[in-house]
Amino acid sequence: MPTGSPSARTVLVGAVTGQTRHVAASAALSAGHQAGEALIPVLIGVVIDRAVGRGGIADLIGWIAVLAGMFAVLSVSFRLSARTGEHAVEHAAHQLRIALTRRILDHRGGAEAGQLPGALVSIATGDADRVGTVNRALPVGIGALTGLLVGGAALLVVSVPLGLLVLIGAPLLLWLAHLLGRPLERRSHAEQERAAYASGVAADLVAGLRVLKGLGAAPAAADRYRRTSQDSLAATIRAARAQAWYDGTLLAVTGLFVAAVGLLGGRLAAQGNLTVGQLVAAVGLALFLLGPLSTFGWVNAEFAQGRASAARIASVLGAPPATPDGTGRPATPVRGRVDLHDVRSGTLRGVSLHTAPGELVGIVATDPAVAADLLRCLGRDVDPDTGTVELDGVALHTLDPAHLRAAILVAPHDADLFEGSVLDNVGAAAPAGTDVTRSMAAADVDELAGTLPRGVDTPLAERGRSLSGGQRQRVALARALAAEAPVLVLHDPTTAVDAATEARIAAGLRELRQDRTTLLVTTSPALLSITDRVVLLDEGTVRAEGNHPDLVRDRADYRASVLT
Repeated sequence: MPTGSPSARTVLVGAVTGQTRHVAASAALSAGHQAGEALIPVLIGVVIDRAVGRGGIADLIGWIAVLAGMFAVLSVSFRLSARTGEHAVEHAAHQLRIALTRRILDHRGGAEAGQLPGALVSIATGDADRVGTVNRALPVGIGALTGLLVGGAALLVVSVPLGLLVLIGAPLLLWLAHLLGRPLERRSHAEQERAAYASGVAADLVAGLRVLKGLGAAPAAADRYRRTSQDSLAATIRAARAQAWYDGTLLAVTGLFVAAVGLLGGRLAAQGNLTVGQLVAAVGLALFLLGPLSTFGWVNAEFAQGRASAARIASVLGAPPATPDGTGRPATPVRGRVDLHDVRSGTLRGVSLHTAPGELVGIVATDPAVAADLLRCLGRDVDPDTGTVELDGVALHTLDPAHLRAAILVAPHDADLFEGSVLDNVGAAAPAGTDVTRSMAAADVDELAGTLPRGVDTPLAERGRSLSGGQRQRVALARALAAEAPVLVLHDPTTAVDAATEARIAAGLRELRQDRTTLLVTTSPALLSITDRVVLLDEGTVRAEGNHPDLVRDRADYRASVLT
């Protein structure tokens, strides 16, 4: 977890124990309900001995009224216990989902490493729900234990041998349930891992379906998902077998235990040590005890699955940040001077680059990998192996990533749009109260809006798929411009638009970003022509600097990059 954030264990424990009041209320109600259930057989035995055996009709009616009142109390207590328990479950799961979302969206990154997006969704939904269910299982377990103790005590009153049998045998059954639950926990963990991976693969395939069809790779993708799904199915079947074996074995053992109680009670009745009512009460208590003992099996299974889910949640919450923490803040106001001093990272081989405040600089990389590594360093997705990147003379690695990204905005080439209208997307990162009209005009979104049914209020499909590639680029560019970042880094923002639109965007970009630092990582002649200066990166280092026309005239490698 990032510095200053609670640890994964603290978050998990806090989510489960944060509903202590509701869990305690549910446990108290559940315990009262189970205690009342345990007393029902005793009351029936009393009715048989006193009202049926020796009393009259008035006694019978009176005792039946007592039973009816007891059932009414049991019904209310059960409902209230279930309600408060579910409240604790849902709020704990919600708290975990919030914590997971906060960690995944953390500026430092790292939580998504090695995880498919669909897998993260599965953890934030299914696993969070399973951990939350612990808040229901605990009160139910306490209620079952109370029922077992009250039932055992009632049996002691009816018959000491029967009571001792229950009080000695019940702990042994609980210990056995714990041992039987270990294989279930291991297989539940494997089941959840495979299911989450299958969900992630499915989400990725659906997101890239259009591309897969265009490449003719849909059959291969379907085969990949089929194999993944089969692996998930096999893990689910193994977990189901473990669950069935666990449930069956525990049911058989508890059934034998209850049968032993019944046989001992019958023997005592045959010897005249129990009345008819006491025998009925003993048998009823023995049958009642089957419920709490079975409940222990369910509670143990929920705890086992909850532990497996908690381990998966902890792996996300506890993932180390992709970039080390920084604590500093950029100078106020941000002037926008950007300096790279002998930066080496990935394909970058000692890049030194200096941008004055308010300058519009074009950066042409002959190798796309060089451009990608440069963007990662400027956005501080990684820190350079050697050298430093500075903002207004302060090294980026010393700055808090959250404050850094408010000062330097890196807008990637493949930016996604989100569900909502065009206007919602453009204004997503804009400061409160900002008028985004100029940003939309600069990105030529106002022309785009004229072709849509409801203009800028037109709802977009998932990831903006209802727009063409060029239209999505314009909306994404308008969103980046609306953020009004002191330093804006744009990577190929116009590759999918036509030449006339690109020329209008270039002019609008130049006007809107006047006096604010802008870096254009691109090979577009239209965009490079409006820059103050262009830097050529070749083989991972700076090869030339100058204005666009001069570089086109003097350098063949530059012409090859921007004019072909």
